[in-house]
Amino acid sequence: MGSVSQAYLESEPVKEARSLISELCRQFYSLGWVSGTGGSITMKVHDSSIPKPQQLILMSPSGVQKERMEPEDMYVLSGDGAIISSPSPKPYPYKPPKCSDCAPLFMKAYHMRNAGAVIHSHGMESCLATMINPHLKEFRITHMEMIKGIQGHGYYDELVIPIIENTAYENELTDSLAKAIEAYPKTTAVLVRNHGIYVWGDSWISAKTQSECYHYLFDAAIKLHQLGLDWSTPDHGPIQVVKGVPSVDCRMNVSKKARIADSNCNGKPFPRCIVLDIEGTTTPISFVTDILFPYAQNNVGRHLSATYASAETQDDIYLLRSQVEDDLKQGVIGAVPIPSEDAEKEEVIAALVANVEAMIKADRKITALKQLQGHIWRTGFETNELKGIVFDDVPEALEKWHASGVKVYIYSSGSRLAQRLLFGNTKFGDLRKYLSGYFDTAVGNKREKRSYVEITDTLGVDKPSEILFLTDIYQEAIAAKAAGMEAIISVRPGNSPLPDNHGFKTINSFLEV
Repeated sequence: MGSVSQAYLESEPVKEARSLISELCRQFYSLGWVSGTGGSITMKVHDSSIPKPQQLILMSPSGVQKERMEPEDMYVLSGDGAIISSPSPKPYPYKPPKCSDCAPLFMKAYHMRNAGAVIHSHGMESCLATMINPHLKEFRITHMEMIKGIQGHGYYDELVIPIIENTAYENELTDSLAKAIEAYPKTTAVLVRNHGIYVWGDSWISAKTQSECYHYLFDAAIKLHQLGLDWSTPDHGPIQVVKGVPSVDCRMNVSKKARIADSNCNGKPFPRCIVLDIEGTTTPISFVTDILFPYAQNNVGRHLSATYASAETQDDIYLLRSQVEDDLKQGVIGAVPIPSEDAEKEEVIAALVANVEAMIKADRKITALKQLQGHIWRTGFETNELKGIVFDDVPEALEKWHASGVKVYIYSSGSRLAQRLLFGNTKFGDLRKYLSGYFDTAVGNKREKRSYVEITDTLGVDKPSEILFLTDIYQEAIAAKAAGMEAIISVRPGNSPLPDNHGFKTINSFLEV
């Protein structure tokens, strides 16, 4: 958009955006987000005929009573941030108009994340959430329903929001905000300590929805903290200190850069996160090969027949069809054509069973198979036909790590549903309260470096070396190490032998970590 006509500036899309900003600011004022002239909002003028990066930007002015703004008080900027139109001055006691001090920060969200709108809130919750522990550089929370309102997150995921330090002047935050956006590719918000939060979305609706969810989560964290409960853990239980393990407060004295335990902690440095493989690491291989796989194989037909009409099973069948079509093109042994959707149910199920049995026999690590297996195993766990098995040292280690403030995640070729079922139904009880999240092959093959890079980006650590990966597979340890993680190989009964001179530390029990 080389030049903007006066007619376009007075067009309906621009008028609607002006009115919307003033309306939203009145609402945000009532929520305490923009009181005392603080806070701000900006959005792009949606026009499908103009590429998003070139769409006009509307921005609220600085130093004004946000709840009293009128549509004509807004600034209009070009896609690159140049002011095209300014509001007219108002008589005393109003100050001369000035574009938002947040403008440089807003532009970073527009340019780096292709945002459609950005909200800057001074809500008390967002401020206090950064003050509870001044050493933390991130806000982390998991297992809260409102996390689902944050783009790219689900209930079981851990939400990570970077925290940057405040400065005397808003525009001085620009560089640190840009660095946080770059360092946390999954985040849609950045907290500013003792100040507030910046939230962006693809549209004003997305930015507003996420802002409401963020403030809810901050409020929940504050109230949980007042009750002596840990908001960052899955069970939100009491903040604990286990004998012989550095407490969370003690660990906060640890330099994030060096991660070296100080003299008061009397212990070895802990990783910030531990990622665990399942088969051969937390759980005997025999449980998977001799119990889980046969159970799934023996119950494929029964499960598909009983649930055939459900949306979940139809989604499973869709994935299997797509996989089998690829297998047939590539000449994969055991792949047989699946009749069309118009065929008899029994014919379709028979073909599906044949393909699934061949996939299980070949121990294929593919999403279509793992998703169906997870659904079959769920039935087994619900009916108590199955019980999750973990090595005896696992519960004690999980509790110890959890109490020390270390976040523990699972990365397995089994589906996330299957992972939750296994750890939620053991003879030691429900161990999911010690786990912060789950990864499966949706992030990539476990023997490829990029999968571990993706996990690192998701966890939001400063350096991948702050993550410890435990596995029984040498090739997985190689891939994790190539991504910068620390890796230890688990040596358990029934595991395959390791190559000579493999170069990795090995353990026989998690209690050795």
